[in-house]
Amino acid sequence: MRKRLVSTAIAVAAVGALVTPAAAHAEPAPPAAVSVLDHGSKAGTAVVSGQNEPGTRLRVGGAQTRSAHTLPVDYQVQETGYWCGPAATRIALSARIAPPSQGALAAQLGTTEAGTDHISQVTGVLNANLGTGWYETKEMPNDPPSQAQKDLLWNDIVLDIDNNYPLVTNIVAPPGNQPPGYPSDQTIYHYFTVIGYDDANRTVLIADPASFGGNQIYWLSFDQLATLIPPKGYAA
Repeated sequence: MRKRLVSTAIAVAAVGALVTPAAAHAEPAPPAAVSVLDHGSKAGTAVVSGQNEPGTRLRVGGAQTRSAHTLPVDYQVQETGYWCGPAATRIALSARIAPPSQGALAAQLGTTEAGTDHISQVTGVLNANLGTGWYETKEMPNDPPSQAQKDLLWNDIVLDIDNNYPLVTNIVAPPGNQPPGYPSDQTIYHYFTVIGYDDANRTVLIADPASFGGNQIYWLSFDQLATLIPPKGYAA
């Protein structure tokens, strides 16, 4: 059952850029500072934008309202052009533990300059670091996805967020179907983290480690998310 509690604030604060995995691991967590809950949760609403420097960290606070639930995370822009998998995994872990650095997670994931091969690698690393079997790999091979796959995705989002587990999704964003700020002339193969949902607006809160010059934390329609994942998958 979805939680129905009094609204609290989302907060974010930018801190200085961290340019190496070692520095990222040593840096203390940034404090929460700015409430942004009043911006709403409609699709396309930006929570944080313009944080393009690799390694920049943000503290995102959780919120609960009658229809929405978001999780507190320690967000960080990916430190290399191919560490979206480690960065998205780090964001997800930060909801529950002090996460390893992106560099440490890249080693665990087997990430190379070609990226992180498969979402199952993320699933295994999430479970190993948390000492749990919660996360499972969910494939979405059909493009467009079937209604059953969309229903499962929404149910997984609600279940996981309500139990304090962000989801990590592997997406394919071609020209004409992209989140805010993506280069419109390229197909982007990427990982990002789902850290919240709003049942009333049927939207999801995305913590996106990319530094495309667009929005790093933003609300995306659930329907668009469902079209971005195929033919890849997600860890939930």
